[in-house]
Amino acid sequence: MADLLPPLAAAMERVGDRWTLLVVEALLDGPRRFGELQAAVAGIAPNILSQRLKHLEREGLVVAQPYSRRPPRHAYALTVAGAELAGALLLLTAWGAAHSDEAAPPSHSLCGTSLQARWYCPTCDVGVADAEADELRYA
Repeated sequence: MADLLPPLAAAMERVGDRWTLLVVEALLDGPRRFGELQAAVAGIAPNILSQRLKHLEREGLVVAQPYSRRPPRHAYALTVAGAELAGALLLLTAWGAAHSDEAAPPSHSLCGTSLQARWYCPTCDVGVADAEADELRYA
């Protein structure tokens, strides 16, 4: 598991502070204006939202799209790299639901069954068993 530390530390450096992943989650459905984001992320202070958006822009995960020059106003949208966090958010959501009495896990919209994540190797065309998790290697 020691091989997980460098990439995990890099990910946490980019998106691991408080509120950041909630801002990303609020942008998954498409661009939002500042006020819309503040309403979508309950409890976030305007100065914190502004800081998180600037950080996400510097990291290349969010882009600010101007829609007004006077006063200057922007809509915020995820970049391709930002949208790639959707899978990680789904995993964290499932984990949070499994360890909470108040949250329901993500489920299949057709039948209602709770979803499960599985590791899969597209080259070998096989699933990777949980027992192999200790053998995962990162370049």
